Amino acid sequence: MNFDQWIAPEQYNISSEIERHKSDKLALRLLDDQGHTTPITYNDLLKQVNQLAGGLNELGLAKGDRVLVMVPRTIEAYMIYIACLKLGLVIIPSSEMLRAKDLSYRLQHSEARAVIAWAEGAAEVDNITEELPALQFRIDASGGQTGGWITLGSLMEGQPEEREAEATHRDDMAILAYTSGTTGNPKGVVHSHGWGYAHLRITAAWLGIQSSDLVWATAAPGWQKWIWTPFLSVLGSGATGLIYNGSFSAERYLRIIQENQVQVMCCTPTEYRIMAKTDGLSGYDLSSIRSAVSAGEPLNQAVIKQFEELFGFIIRDGYGQTENTLLIGNLKDSPIKIGSMGKSIVQGLVEIIDDEGRPQPMGEVGSIAVHTDMPALFKSYYKDPERKGANIVGSYFITGDRASKDEEGYLWFEGRGDDIIISSGYTIGPFEVEETLLRHPSVKECAAVASPDEIRGHVVKAFIVLRDGVSGSPELVKELQDHVKSVTAPYKYPRKIEFINELPKTNSGKIRRIELRQREAFLNS
Repeated sequence: MNFDQWIAPEQYNISSEIERHKSDKLALRLLDDQGHTTPITYNDLLKQVNQLAGGLNELGLAKGDRVLVMVPRTIEAYMIYIACLKLGLVIIPSSEMLRAKDLSYRLQHSEARAVIAWAEGAAEVDNITEELPALQFRIDASGGQTGGWITLGSLMEGQPEEREAEATHRDDMAILAYTSGTTGNPKGVVHSHGWGYAHLRITAAWLGIQSSDLVWATAAPGWQKWIWTPFLSVLGSGATGLIYNGSFSAERYLRIIQENQVQVMCCTPTEYRIMAKTDGLSGYDLSSIRSAVSAGEPLNQAVIKQFEELFGFIIRDGYGQTENTLLIGNLKDSPIKIGSMGKSIVQGLVEIIDDEGRPQPMGEVGSIAVHTDMPALFKSYYKDPERKGANIVGSYFITGDRASKDEEGYLWFEGRGDDIIISSGYTIGPFEVEETLLRHPSVKECAAVASPDEIRGHVVKAFIVLRDGVSGSPELVKELQDHVKSVTAPYKYPRKIEFINELPKTNSGKIRRIELRQREAFLNS
């Protein structure tokens, strides 16, 4: 395999991909819940980026320092990310839904020197009781007056509007993204500046973004998918990004597409599924869309066909992970098999292999594996250098997902190879849910698994063994759900709870989640 076209120049900074589009062209158009619009050009955005970079540098932050960023869908999110990358700082993308417990681990493990958050996130940081010896700077990006926090405006005040990017090597760390595992705490995935270069060139044929496009990608900051598309792919293509900082409503989403004449759309499967069920769907004008993609989990064939029949465009699936970028996809203007994941982005990049690393015959299910020479494959797991190697067989990194390949090279998703739960595009480790539930005084043992769901693909279901003398009830179900929401990110809470007498286990005492998953799949088939 030759991946030379995806290898960045030796001296390379991701921010250069955005800097090269500097002009009076509109970079971002922000819409809020009340219908107000805030536009900003590339010129004005980059002036603010340079002012913020100057302020962060003057504060004492320097190349290689880790910065946890937790902000909503705003223009400030883009400004902060570009400024940090330009300075050579390492961004720790963090969802606004994370709680003090989640943030404490990330801040301690990464030894972050700074946190940049909106007021609500700042309150969660202030709720952390553990010592954070590395954390020196707390920056409030929301414009409020959070006690003891530095404001973004004060950092930018008096700083020059022009600034050279820090000299970074393509292998220098740029992103430290935490992703859920089946056991233990989240893993820190290290991506370099060179990853960004490869990502932009790999995903271009899938997204099909042109510089004249208005692109709406709905992912929120704090997720690797936001870095993939709303951030890098949109601004790196010189296009205009549409930002909607409001709550989800299928009708509202459809009106936004219609009223703004969106050309490129990137949604989660859950968002497409809910839009497909909207009364009067055929009455909306979505004729502006020429490229629509979906990622996070497989999208139902019925939903894809419905949009094609009503509006004439096909929603094209794509597959990737926090640890890499787009690996498999239905590329624009290429033949599509509805229901398939698509093909490997280039021949030889992805293979379906068995446990010994041998390619599987056509139609046989095996592990989805990506070639280790791929420039967009992550560098390592932070502070755990041996963990990546444990997932490498021969020349391939094992993704943990399973699929089969047909005679034309199309891949067909079969499911997770481990216990990870993907719900509405969110990746949830069962350990995180179980650990939180076990903190409740009524819970003796528990296991969390994926349960099929028509809208979300899957939801979290918890099987719970209660302590002696405690009886299950609808009131206890609600109490346990609220408990999970209060301790960890709310998207992780179990939407389904079943009280049982004992959990299935191996002879060595390990919980057999696979048995519970299979039971759920059978009961919901």
